[in-house]
Amino acid sequence: MFARPDQILNYLALTPGMKVADFGAGSGEYVLGLARRVAPGGRVIAVDIQPELLTKIAGQAKASNLGDIVDTIWGDVETRGGSKLADQAVDVVILSNIMFQVDSAYSLALEAKRVLNLAGKVLVVDWKDSFGNLGPTKDKVITPAKCEQIMNEAGLIKDNEFEAGDHHYGQIYVLNQSKL
Repeated sequence: MFARPDQILNYLALTPGMKVADFGAGSGEYVLGLARRVAPGGRVIAVDIQPELLTKIAGQAKASNLGDIVDTIWGDVETRGGSKLADQAVDVVILSNIMFQVDSAYSLALEAKRVLNLAGKVLVVDWKDSFGNLGPTKDKVITPAKCEQIMNEAGLIKDNEFEAGDHHYGQIYVLNQSKL
């Protein structure tokens, strides 16, 4: 079983009115499920570096009558301020299948932390292994332990972890209040 976004989102206890950023939103696998959970009054901000994917996400949201909840932003989430979101702007940041794709997972973690409000959460879902290159190549895999190390260095601490499918792990992080 591959990762199932609707089941994974249950770990976040999302409620109407919340603001969520999906960093590296890609094809928008999480966006519509997020939008349904934070409606009414909430926002989902899909941030990606590929404009054509953002266009697709915007079209899907509009077709699902969720266009007023979903925003798309072209941005580089590995750069401070690259998401174009304000400091402490969101309740949740989604980092799904992106850690292995970036040049600096630490810079990504810092940008997630920057936009997260004080009571917010960061959800990480990524590949456990390479699985014969079904997923990322072996040298690109960010193991659960390596992910935790990166997030801790960025000032986030693990709040929960879970199985996110046969090939993926899930972890939830919160701000390390002692490092604020």
